[in-house]
Amino acid sequence: MLTQLKTHHRNFIQGAALPIRASRLIELNGVTKSYDVAAGKFMALKGIDMQVDEGEFVAVVGKSGSGKTTLINMITGIDDATSGQVFVASTPVHELNQEQLAVWRGKNVGIVFQFFQLLPTLTVAENVVLPMDFGNVYSPRERRERAIALLDKVGIAEQADKLPSNLSGGQQQRAAIARALANDPPLLVADEPTGNLDTHTSEAVMQLFADLAAEGKTVVMVTHERDLARYFTRTITLSDGMVVTDNGGKNA
Repeated sequence: MLTQLKTHHRNFIQGAALPIRASRLIELNGVTKSYDVAAGKFMALKGIDMQVDEGEFVAVVGKSGSGKTTLINMITGIDDATSGQVFVASTPVHELNQEQLAVWRGKNVGIVFQFFQLLPTLTVAENVVLPMDFGNVYSPRERRERAIALLDKVGIAEQADKLPSNLSGGQQQRAAIARALANDPPLLVADEPTGNLDTHTSEAVMQLFADLAAEGKTVVMVTHERDLARYFTRTITLSDGMVVTDNGGKNA
């Protein structure tokens, strides 16, 4: 078994420009992303170099059009880089095909959206079970039990059998976080998760993310809300597709 794991690890990191430290979860080397537009090529990302270690809570900030969402899409494999390398948990994301990406993402990345994206016809618990069903993670009889445990972790176990429409915005976002944790991924990525929440609820959700980072999860969050800066261990600012400041963190 140990030999198989070593071989699996070696195969995944083949072709890496730099060795990936055991504590490093994300590494981007010279990542660019361009799009064809009427006027020619638009460079959304321009040679991004970035490292994020396990347990960091990283904010990605910048004006609209600065490249924040594009950067997140590179890390999650939702979009592919035009050039450069993207490693997450020692996996060369830039080398995976779409089928491999879907399997990898389901087990390694939990994504939380601004608008929750809960399926309205499923109960809250069923929404949390869904990633386990898709990934064939945990036995069928364990999945409901795990979903309830995760809902308890985020403070809404009593809402398990309700439809999302019966929950407040804050409760729906907590359910979305529980769903993101379903397959126990090492990485949580959140795109403006407090954008539709009031101040009090935003603070509670941010504390939940901070607690998850303290437990060892790595959290990368796009946000415009600089008044929440105290929750982050590190803030990366983008402008015109480039990193212009990188404050805090273990490798800043």
